[in-house]
Amino acid sequence: MLPTTALTSISANNALPPFTPATLFTAANLDQWMAIALVVIAGLYLYGVHKLRARGDRWPIGRTLAFVPGGLGTVAVATLSGLGTYDDTLFSAHMVQHMLLSMVGPILMALGAPVTLALRTLPANPKSWLLALLHSRFFRLVSHPLIAFAFFIATPYALYLSGWYPATLTSTWLHEFTHVHFMIVGSLFFWPLIGLDPLPGRWPYPARALMMIISMPLHAVLGVIIMQMAGRIATSYYEGLNLSWITPEMDQQVGGGLLWSSGDIISLLMLAAFVTQWIRSDERTAARIDRQLDRTTGEDNELEAYNAHLARLAGRPAAEQR
Repeated sequence: MLPTTALTSISANNALPPFTPATLFTAANLDQWMAIALVVIAGLYLYGVHKLRARGDRWPIGRTLAFVPGGLGTVAVATLSGLGTYDDTLFSAHMVQHMLLSMVGPILMALGAPVTLALRTLPANPKSWLLALLHSRFFRLVSHPLIAFAFFIATPYALYLSGWYPATLTSTWLHEFTHVHFMIVGSLFFWPLIGLDPLPGRWPYPARALMMIISMPLHAVLGVIIMQMAGRIATSYYEGLNLSWITPEMDQQVGGGLLWSSGDIISLLMLAAFVTQWIRSDERTAARIDRQLDRTTGEDNELEAYNAHLARLAGRPAAEQR
């Protein structure tokens, strides 16, 4: 027997038409707490950028585009569009939402460097609180690459291979918690690997590259497991929907296939961005070393010129002065 909340949800879902690309707009639902949160976060970020520019400091437009329309826009599409409306009707819609919240959104927000922006614009007291959090033992623990990696990989396996996911379909609070959990875990994993903020305890580039390469096939493996499962995920719930335009079996196949294919595509794009950062870091290091060598060479030339000047004054060859 399904709970009353589940029966209500099923009754509402029976009236939903087939999902199409147009449904992203026609079935959008902005009457949610997430809409308010996204507007507030976007407003604070843009105010910080305005504050920097008002005092004559520069902030790359690419970071703003990555964070606001990129990262926050991705979260909005995942939760406020028709994708969010159908996330408890179609397993495949939920799977797209999962990938957007746990991978695409966190990657783009990390490239927006919000922590750096906050440290450059916050008043003294809030800035000290933020620094205290970043350097706290708790943050160092949860953001440690191995801990973050474990959470990032274990979350989807625990969600789909246990009773966690079926429970999210019948509990609004657990459903919303899972969305937030996706974003937090994704941020903890990607921020130290690919983010632009100066986070403590960041690993060198070779170690970060190894971590990314190890993580790439694990979502694909889970996608294949879901596609080849003998039973179905949340069987009683999806059968109770009685959708005439798709079967639960087909929907689960599509969802597993999306996890398999999109995980690899997103990982490859992420790896490309990471390699670009690595190359630019090496170029900056090489340029810094060249400048140091130029300064050293200039100082040596100045010393030789000074010795030659002293030699001329004394009427002796410069070699005898040394």
